[in-house]
Amino acid sequence: MSDDILSYSSDKKGIVTPVKTVDDTCVEMVSLRPTCFEDYVGQNDTVETLKIAIQAAKMRNESIEHILLHGPPGLGKTTISHIIANEMGKDLTVTSGPALEKGGDLIGMLTNLGEGDIFFIDEIHRIPKIVEEFLYPAMEDFAVDFIFDKGIHARSHRYRLKPFVLIGATTRVGLLSSPLRDRFGIFRTLDFYNETELIIIIKRSASILGTVISDAGAMELAKRSRGTPRIANRLLKRVRDYSQVRSDGRITQENVDAALALEGIDRLGLTSLDRNYLKTIIDFYKGGPVGIEAISATLQEETDTLVDVVEPFLLKIGVLLRTSSGRKASEKAYRHLRLKP
Repeated sequence: MSDDILSYSSDKKGIVTPVKTVDDTCVEMVSLRPTCFEDYVGQNDTVETLKIAIQAAKMRNESIEHILLHGPPGLGKTTISHIIANEMGKDLTVTSGPALEKGGDLIGMLTNLGEGDIFFIDEIHRIPKIVEEFLYPAMEDFAVDFIFDKGIHARSHRYRLKPFVLIGATTRVGLLSSPLRDRFGIFRTLDFYNETELIIIIKRSASILGTVISDAGAMELAKRSRGTPRIANRLLKRVRDYSQVRSDGRITQENVDAALALEGIDRLGLTSLDRNYLKTIIDFYKGGPVGIEAISATLQEETDTLVDVVEPFLLKIGVLLRTSSGRKASEKAYRHLRLKP
């Protein structure tokens, strides 16, 4: 799945995307990222597990086990990797599965890692198979095997690596091969955030950005953030701009309503693509069940985009049902869209 199909064609400003945008990588947004677990909000079980693992590793003066993080985009997988590197006092090297096109790309990065350094691979399920096979001895034996020449003159040389920690992040853990998945010692799934946690995140981000936000404004913003901190910060930035231009700069519930109405985001946090997805099932297929390929063809959207980005939140809030026969719109979806079943 190439990056050019990851942004919604119907969501012109990219509020809801599975990849980081320019907004997410600008200096002021990067500064919103917590640097220690004390500042990290939510995912309590995962955080507690990692804190214990880090403390135990420090007591034994060794590295922690390889970690696999699974969950929808924007829930903090990259942030957790930065915190782990900071807590361990080690350097962090970041890459992504699609960027590792050849074995040489991976080997070049592995050989530059210091002892105990953190190697983070985002979207690890998209690593090519031939590159993935280099990871097996690297993760288990901290070594990579080079093959010189071909045929009867072929020779193998094993290069020893310094012990490192691999952190893999994926939105689709089922696409990981069993040999790779089994080599991770810690496997944690990140879930959507509740409104209380999002309010804390939004108020903290507003404070860092030097923006005044009311309790009602933070609550309204949390309701529309799809349970995702990344989206909450994106929406906060859009509402901040609106408040500065059209109001006194203070973020209130009225400003949130007006700003997000311009973005096409409703009170459940659904975008125009989400609503079109549900309306397609209802109008074209009588509420379902219908296969994802049929919905994709009707909407002219990539299947991976619908499965990775649209469906998780719709399933979470109960407006979509996934059955053995296909997708169905729930009664809640009819009510939200003000349609008669």
